[in-house]
Amino acid sequence: MKKTFLMTVVSLPVLCAGTGAFAAMNPHGVAVLQALDKVTARVTEMEVPVGQAVEFGSLSIEVQACYKASPEDKPEAAAFTIIRDTKLEPDEQRQFSGWMYASSPGLSTMEHPVYAVWTLDCKDTLSQQDEAGINLLETPAEQ
Repeated sequence: MKKTFLMTVVSLPVLCAGTGAFAAMNPHGVAVLQALDKVTARVTEMEVPVGQAVEFGSLSIEVQACYKASPEDKPEAAAFTIIRDTKLEPDEQRQFSGWMYASSPGLSTMEHPVYAVWTLDCKDTLSQQDEAGINLLETPAEQ
């Protein structure tokens, strides 16, 4: 019985490796996030370079890593995100710290009464509009 169990445990990664269950994720330099202001129903898509932070309302959103599966694998993107509410006391500011997955946004969510944030994708570079310095957090009516 123990020998059969050991053979199953040892051979499982080998069998799954061929199916893509343990597919490699490639690092990327920019996370594409979407944020919702629940009060105004404003949805904003933003590009956040890894290692930098952007602001959305009272939130400071920092992405520390962004990984995406190879094109031939099952689509998946994941970003390690730290989200702080700057209106709270310093010891209570951190609202979320962890991995957010594009294919399963409900798996790891930020609990906040006013805002929701989730990962959409990862990519290598900012779009030309972002490099030109356009503030992604402003809606066209506010610009």
